[in-house]
Amino acid sequence: MKKTTAILLMLCICLASFTITRNRHNQLAKEVAEKSAVLRGSGNEQKFRDLNKNGKMDVYEDATQPVEARISDLLRQMNLEEKAGMMFINGAKVNEDGSIDDKPAAGMFAFVPNGVKQMKEKQMNHFNLWAIPSVTSLAKWYNAMQQYAEGTRLGIPITIASDPRNHFSNNIFSMSANSFSQWCEPLGLAAIGDDELTRQFADISRQEYVAVGIREALHPQIDLATEPRWPRISGTFGEDAQLSARMATAYIKGYQGEKLGNQSVAAMTKHFSGGGPQKEGLDPHFPFQRGQVYPGNNFNYHLIPFEAAFAAHTAAIMPYYGVPQGQTSEEVAFSFNKDIITGLLRNKYKYDGVVCTDWGLITDADMGGVVWPARAWGVENLTPEERVKKVIDAGVDQFGGESCAEHVVSLVKKGKLTEQRIDESIRRLLRQKFELGLFDNPFIDESKVTAVLGKPEFLAAGEASQRRAVTLLKNADNILPLKPGALKIYVQNVDAKVAALYGTVVKKPEEADIAILRLETPFYPVESPIMMARMFHHGDLDFKGGKKDSILQLLKTVPTIVDIYLDRPAVIPEISAAAKALMANFGASDAAVLDVIFGKYKPGGHLPFELPSSMEAVRNQKEDVPYDSKDPLYKFGYGLGYE
Repeated sequence: MKKTTAILLMLCICLASFTITRNRHNQLAKEVAEKSAVLRGSGNEQKFRDLNKNGKMDVYEDATQPVEARISDLLRQMNLEEKAGMMFINGAKVNEDGSIDDKPAAGMFAFVPNGVKQMKEKQMNHFNLWAIPSVTSLAKWYNAMQQYAEGTRLGIPITIASDPRNHFSNNIFSMSANSFSQWCEPLGLAAIGDDELTRQFADISRQEYVAVGIREALHPQIDLATEPRWPRISGTFGEDAQLSARMATAYIKGYQGEKLGNQSVAAMTKHFSGGGPQKEGLDPHFPFQRGQVYPGNNFNYHLIPFEAAFAAHTAAIMPYYGVPQGQTSEEVAFSFNKDIITGLLRNKYKYDGVVCTDWGLITDADMGGVVWPARAWGVENLTPEERVKKVIDAGVDQFGGESCAEHVVSLVKKGKLTEQRIDESIRRLLRQKFELGLFDNPFIDESKVTAVLGKPEFLAAGEASQRRAVTLLKNADNILPLKPGALKIYVQNVDAKVAALYGTVVKKPEEADIAILRLETPFYPVESPIMMARMFHHGDLDFKGGKKDSILQLLKTVPTIVDIYLDRPAVIPEISAAAKALMANFGASDAAVLDVIFGKYKPGGHLPFELPSSMEAVRNQKEDVPYDSKDPLYKFGYGLGYE
């Protein structure tokens, strides 16, 4: 799948149509510079941002006051509509020119909401980003949005969030790097297994995020990949709980530091209490899978990485979509489930950070005549307003991918929710904004964006990680590393221009000394009218029919080096047997793979999950239990080096 297509598909999630409205603020550079000035003067008079425009410094505007005092002061001044709006986060469109006007867009971009419209009509101040035209347009847009927010009644700053942007990936849950450093995927970090490297990755990503105004990461994803068919494995650290816990700790500390501050990015760790054990690997984004299963009675194993995340003080938690079957007193999905959110998360683990639902639990989405139902599994018969109440009653603070703040207002006015309960969630959300320093100076320096993004040492570190994560699984007769220059090479799924830097590229395998074949773990789309469902990598993990035959024919014709991208564990016993050498990557360019093949870099990875020997073994394993398929082709932790 091409990256551009993947980004467009991501825009489908939980979107609603918005009418076109013109708004103000296009020329803001001078004003932004003024707002970015030091908050204190050199004399006795303290400078401050008069956010509520009353001509005096309120407690919440005073950077010297304790955070809790500032929260209480602002909370007293907020009305119900402002509180309700803060409880929702949805997408926002970034215009190519960096303006905040509601401009028409083509195709799926037409469905992306306008941020100012949501601020004005819904009192919202949390947004997440999907596609962005460029980092410079994003920086300009971000400052303009903060300028608009400053002009609202209380001047509450916005918080911008994003899914991962720093991975060399075709996965639909990883946004285009688009000037961000490109690292291996989280599976690759786990394959390397170096805590310090993972922290370095997160720290560099943090610096890039902060430079463009992204202050909340909708990651890490620390689900355990115990069901090998699940489409979301590429975002995890694999199937081992202890390895994932180590990676989660380093990752969160790299983004947040030891505590949140004005240079931190808040981590929203997901998906509590572990989204890995999906029945037959089907994903609960869609109505054909509404629950996850625990045939091995292994629910607690999936909590281990989250316990590490709590110890690292993750700023936020996101539950997943499915119903934890047989685990709680009520068969409802995680965000509706009081046993999970209040009983387990709040009471047992004493977690008092923000809890935000995954995207689209309340409102059905009309995708051009095809309805993608809200992921209200277990409470499908409730109205949207009743769903909102149940989520809040469960103990959740914020609604992802939704803009229906009016339901919260209605519930309070009807006496079905107390404003005191709403205040509990607003305190958590405000605390995060204050700790991130957004009330004191939310603006960024647009002139420094390209100095941070595109920094040579950042790009080099990402490139090195792609190579280091490559995992050597077979090396018959120590054929690797190859010697560059003298060989005639036949390539498939490799850029011939890149390969030509290492040897002479020929057009037919019969003419070659060696072939290099790059593959990806197979998938077989689920039949569904929902386009996004068809794009998820569901289904069997083995090559079939003509595709498999053509691969094996090449391997019989010429000695072949096979490299396979593992976004899920692949079932490849025949390919492994016939290949001269077999390597796995977790997000790597052609140049990265060829550098390892030709010895410029040594393979440093070890499998973060096992590779099963057959689909029968996959079907017989238990969804919630790690490394339990019979006679795996390659075990968890396997990886060779060069002699």
